[in-house]
Amino acid sequence: MSSLVFSHIALSCTDPIAIEKFYTKHFGFRRGRVIPLGDDNQIVFLKNDQNVYLELFKADAERPAAKVDAGDGPHYSGVRHLAFQVDDVDAKVADMGDEAVITLGPLAFDAFIPGWKTAWVKDPEGNIVEISQGYVDEENPQPLNA
Repeated sequence: MSSLVFSHIALSCTDPIAIEKFYTKHFGFRRGRVIPLGDDNQIVFLKNDQNVYLELFKADAERPAAKVDAGDGPHYSGVRHLAFQVDDVDAKVADMGDEAVITLGPLAFDAFIPGWKTAWVKDPEGNIVEISQGYVDEENPQPLNA
């Protein structure tokens, strides 16, 4: 059996430089590789200390649906949001300053998991990013029903 390791999430960006600066500054990413494509176009791989990668492409078309300005991300089929775990949501949001454009929260989910708290913010392209603290897995989650 071959091994399986999560590789990356690819983002098409109107302004890849702004996206790179946002994830580098606030979520600890750094350049892992740049692949030139010609005509001042490139693919940039960003990597964090947990070997999670973001692959940034220059968008060549408009977003087919309107950007989400509130909530936890779009509710149509596709990626809803990216998420990062931190020790303290409030401290992280405060550290981000004006770049923490909150779309929802912070909300406490103590009824489900004591200490679980989450806020959602927008990156410069309008992608929703969840910032969460205190999530833990269930010891014996229910099996998938067919």
